[in-house]
Amino acid sequence: MILGPIAGAQESPNIVLIFADDLGINDLGCFGRKEHKTPVLDSLAEGGIRYSNAYCGLSICSASRVALMTGKSPARLHLTTFLSGRPDAPSQKLLNARIHSALPPEERTIAEELKKVGYRTGIFGKWHLGSGASSPQQQGFDVVFEPGATGQLNDSIGAKNEFLIAKTACDFIKDASDKPFFCYVPHHSPHIRLDATPEAMNQFRETFNPLYAASIASLDRSVGMIRDALKNLKGERDTILLFTSDNGGLHVPEGHDQPMTHCTPFRAGKGYLYEGGLRIPLIVHSTRNRLGEPRVVQQPVSLLDLYPTLLRFAGVEASKTIVPLDGIDLQGSWLEGKPLRDDRTLFWHMPHYTNQGSRPAGAIREGDWKLVVSYEDDELELFDLSRDKEERVNLAFSNPETTKRLREKLDSWLGSVGAQRCQPNPNFELSKHAAIYKAFDPSQLRADKTADAIAEQWKPWRKLMNQASQGAKAILKDPAGEVTLWASDAKVHGKKLRYEAEPQKNVLGFWTEVEDWAHWDFDVPSDGIYEVEVQCGCGKGHGGSIASVVVGEQTKEWKVRDTGHFQSMIYEPIGELTLNRGKNRLEVRPKTKATIAVMDIRKIVLRKKDQ
Repeated sequence: MILGPIAGAQESPNIVLIFADDLGINDLGCFGRKEHKTPVLDSLAEGGIRYSNAYCGLSICSASRVALMTGKSPARLHLTTFLSGRPDAPSQKLLNARIHSALPPEERTIAEELKKVGYRTGIFGKWHLGSGASSPQQQGFDVVFEPGATGQLNDSIGAKNEFLIAKTACDFIKDASDKPFFCYVPHHSPHIRLDATPEAMNQFRETFNPLYAASIASLDRSVGMIRDALKNLKGERDTILLFTSDNGGLHVPEGHDQPMTHCTPFRAGKGYLYEGGLRIPLIVHSTRNRLGEPRVVQQPVSLLDLYPTLLRFAGVEASKTIVPLDGIDLQGSWLEGKPLRDDRTLFWHMPHYTNQGSRPAGAIREGDWKLVVSYEDDELELFDLSRDKEERVNLAFSNPETTKRLREKLDSWLGSVGAQRCQPNPNFELSKHAAIYKAFDPSQLRADKTADAIAEQWKPWRKLMNQASQGAKAILKDPAGEVTLWASDAKVHGKKLRYEAEPQKNVLGFWTEVEDWAHWDFDVPSDGIYEVEVQCGCGKGHGGSIASVVVGEQTKEWKVRDTGHFQSMIYEPIGELTLNRGKNRLEVRPKTKATIAVMDIRKIVLRKKDQ
């Protein structure tokens, strides 16, 4: 729903979103890391809104980016780790969940939505969500600049191309146009591998990690280039400038012998569902002082909230046209200082092993309570973050009712979003698991010395971690041999079933009659066994219908689950079919209807299994 400019606004603002890569919650001076020099970002925070309890969509790269771009939980999109993910290995007790090989192209990114209402859109930096139909060019960006992660150690390029990225973004900002713009700047910095000049290393020789401190200072200077470009813009149009990170800091050695940073006082870092992995810096600044008095906000917020909030500033009420949205609109808080709820519930689902040593887990935060669930052994950790932000004291046994309630709430959410679960690893070797995951716990190591001083104790663990994944296969839902049957291509039969073409729908809907059915005629590229995955949704209170997929003499039934809304789509695996190369026909036929309608379907994917 397009509303026009929000109350108190003269016109839709420009939006600049700067996204660091692996920058931790305490890596900036304004967040307490005084050994790091970040005068530009400190100044933006001092004159804007700084969030002390901001969380990423998930504590790892591609998953966090898909959450930012779509406003949806990575668990809902089956993109729950980096592309292409850490492979399965005998040291891992569970198999990793298979992930999509890219951002599902039918998802509607924030760039697409802003472009629809007249924004110029540009991305400058790291996309990391796929190519082809999932590329930024096909996902709403008019201008695309994607340099690699390795630049030059000078003031025009930068070691991570940070100055080149900023300069190109500034050229986009300065382009003479009456249109507002959305400028997305996802840096490669400070993701490893890092480099710095000897002079910069010497300048920061007294820090925990001089290389990292030098890289942060360089990133800060690149933000200053964009800030200065905004200062020189003519006209009265406001610009909302945001700075944040995709996940927590890298607290383990990876690509370097030393850990890059530490997330003290928070536990662990990138890849983990402890606070050091999930908490991120978030600064919101207005060039026309539109956000009121500078302030620090203590209540929890999520990167998922930026999607509906920024669209609302552009005059789009996303909740009316985009279902589902897993974030909330913060514009009332930004403009009027309206308080946020202290007891908000946030969820995370990481059905993967990571290169940082974390294991499959889920987490929920409700108010000050935080529950972390290990998927390997069902171990439960309950923390009271108001008293124990370091997550040292497990209260699960002393607070069984709270533990049970949060566990049930997490499980209910996982079901509602169609989250993937991990399966046992048939090639599991206990001795290898013990050597990597039991003998040494990377989440517990506290950085009370310099990176060089603690580097030696990490080496045996890092060597085992690297060896465990060598030669293993990626964990993607393999797109090779995949057949996608879109709702728009279905042949419908019956009284009411029809294709609904609206962008927010794009489904087979009005499935109110059990006798109505649909079919697709399609080509199978090769003989084999194909997994069947249905993307479907069902309104709150209306789950429970029984439907079937039929190909020839083969039938696969499934029970349609309540997803909260008929356009709240989940990926539902329903079984396997043996298909022959060439022409085939697939039918979807309901068998029972639980309430007013069976479901909506957006697509069916047939994915060939490894033989």
